[in-house]
Amino acid sequence: MRSRIFITGLISCLVIQSSFAAEGLQSAETKNVISDYAKTKYPLVFVHGMFGFNRLGSAEFGLDYWYQVLPDLAKNGATAYATQVSPLESTEVRGEQLLQQVEEVVAITGKNKVNLIGHSHGGPTARYVAGIRPDLVSSVTSVAGVNFGSPVADLVQNLPLLNTALAAAVDALVSPIISYAQLRSNLPSDFKASIHSLSAQGAAEFNAKFPLGLPTKACQDGPANANGIAFYSWTGAAQTTNPLDPDTLLTSMGYVAFSGQKNDGLVSQCSSRLGKTIRDDYFHNHFDEVNQVLGLRSVFSAAPVALYRQHANRLKLQGL
Repeated sequence: MRSRIFITGLISCLVIQSSFAAEGLQSAETKNVISDYAKTKYPLVFVHGMFGFNRLGSAEFGLDYWYQVLPDLAKNGATAYATQVSPLESTEVRGEQLLQQVEEVVAITGKNKVNLIGHSHGGPTARYVAGIRPDLVSSVTSVAGVNFGSPVADLVQNLPLLNTALAAAVDALVSPIISYAQLRSNLPSDFKASIHSLSAQGAAEFNAKFPLGLPTKACQDGPANANGIAFYSWTGAAQTTNPLDPDTLLTSMGYVAFSGQKNDGLVSQCSSRLGKTIRDDYFHNHFDEVNQVLGLRSVFSAAPVALYRQHANRLKLQGL
């Protein structure tokens, strides 16, 4: 197993060390821990969504998907890793990639379990690992997880010409660019498989095989604990939160695609439900939930970085 360590500059007056402890894993550590507020029993393992990444570029000049989240957790005592799975693939393929990295985290840390936190398609991806290897998972937290599909994916899948054209362009160009920008060029890409996984039909097929944590009634909470695993979820319910934020170009689809359902621009409130719902109406759009783009959001909204810190404390208090 190859190891590569990059030393970053000064971040928020802290020396943060960002390392790829194993291929695909990014961690944040600091010598200036200010508290143990976020020090969970088991490591925090983050899973990105569709078109996602852990970091584009290098430690010195790069953009983290979980913008400013891991460094903040590290300075508050957490052991946290951002994983790297295919930006565009089926939930099962992404899940197998994630499982390999979870096993690496277990080996690196000496802990026998992890706390999984997935955004968007990362939610079902984390659930796959919980279903296949529940012995390795302490909790699953779904942040705007596409647990029951998205009308946006349905729209693309139901227009075969559009689906085929997008697949050709994305698989040949966009996905390879994301992979190379992460310094990892061997990630497979299948846009159509990704869209199917995120459609209502694909989600239903997946849920039949991996039901842990899901509600039995629409738009309700699921079980807070299933098969020894704690389940949590939260989501936003806004589309435009800052007119200067470029992500508005994508999340504005939520005004027309969801037929009146409350949503964050790409995922509805009901689709996001998993386990115990912490909150389903933050004034966040789909990208604000991971503090993107570059932290731009409404000045009146909850700080996403603080939400992850508070959730780590929640897991800590539960002995997780």
